[in-house]
Amino acid sequence: MTIPNPLEQLAIDDLRQRTSMKWRAHPGDVLPLWVAEMDVPLAEPITAALTEAVGRGDTGYSGRGVDYAEALAGFAARRWGWDGLEVGRTAIVPDVMMGIVEVLKLVTEPGDTVVVNAPVYPPFYAFATHADRVVVEAPLTAGRIDLEALAAVFAAARERGRRVAYLLCNPHNPTGAVHTRRELEAVAALAAEHRVRVIADEIHAPLILDGASFTPYLSVDGADDAFSLISASKAWNLAGLKAALAIAGPAAAGDLERMPEEVSHGPSHFGVLSHTAAFADGGEWLDALLVGLTENRDLLGQLLATHLPDVRYAPPQGTYLAWLDCRPLGFEDAEGTDGPGIVSELAGPAKAFLEHSRVALSSGHVFGSGGSGHVRLNFATSKAILTEAVTRMGTLERTLR
Repeated sequence: MTIPNPLEQLAIDDLRQRTSMKWRAHPGDVLPLWVAEMDVPLAEPITAALTEAVGRGDTGYSGRGVDYAEALAGFAARRWGWDGLEVGRTAIVPDVMMGIVEVLKLVTEPGDTVVVNAPVYPPFYAFATHADRVVVEAPLTAGRIDLEALAAVFAAARERGRRVAYLLCNPHNPTGAVHTRRELEAVAALAAEHRVRVIADEIHAPLILDGASFTPYLSVDGADDAFSLISASKAWNLAGLKAALAIAGPAAAGDLERMPEEVSHGPSHFGVLSHTAAFADGGEWLDALLVGLTENRDLLGQLLATHLPDVRYAPPQGTYLAWLDCRPLGFEDAEGTDGPGIVSELAGPAKAFLEHSRVALSSGHVFGSGGSGHVRLNFATSKAILTEAVTRMGTLERTLR
């Protein structure tokens, strides 16, 4: 059976009935293309798993079994050709960011350094800082990891005499870069040279668009002492159903065994059921979604060329997020703000697009250094909504000329 494009199944009136953050944070005349929620219905295998559980009254504590890890291992083997995901080296955690914090606690101490590639997902800063770690940036170059900059930051961090961890975003949020095996092997070599522990956020790993391929960080040579955090949250729109997996490389298994038992109490029972169903049986739905996302990525390029020709845009290789450079419109300094900040903060072009065009985008400054004057746009919506949003945004550019 052919599955229709999930992005074209819901009308805007249906979406406005939703009570999640994306559709309730702004007034009804605003088109929300900001937070990473997709405008899709649930995949049928997930709906079936949840409906059956409700029918059984199966609403108790999560059993914390191995089904989730086994489903992900099968998915990784089928999709990425990775047979190295061993169920015995996994732990269920509430979500990817909470898992990252718990892994940080295993391999670093308060006051130690956490390296990030700016601009990057804003919670990297917030969660690490709240855990009393010191965040240091190794800026991207042209939207990708700058290995020379990373080496210099690793070396400087080690000179402090403290332990160092590196939060790798793979694929990268917000640029959508999908790191190549060669890039990841170089990262692993640098981490080994400088004794840095790598923690890879791979939540967007299933969302690889046409023309790219995903390499799990733990599959590369030299990554034995690293960790990966992954869930079905982004690819199947399950942010409200909490559950993720922490995966340890062979040399990090002992560290993962020290994770406190109470961490596994945080995931939702429905979260574990839904994420397991997604990885085990949601492949056909995901394939249909990826076709739709690739079409939307390409449509976005056409719309920007027509309505916002001065905005610079490098089509992402993965995720459903576009990083738009609005500095040619005159937003060089984003009102003097350069992040990081909380996700809902607005400055510069994001504030202008909301106020003038009634389109909600993520403000670039909250993504750290290099984000000022940019916006992040979520194109996981229907073509009609995407077209209307960019058309509205174009009216601001014409005003500024």
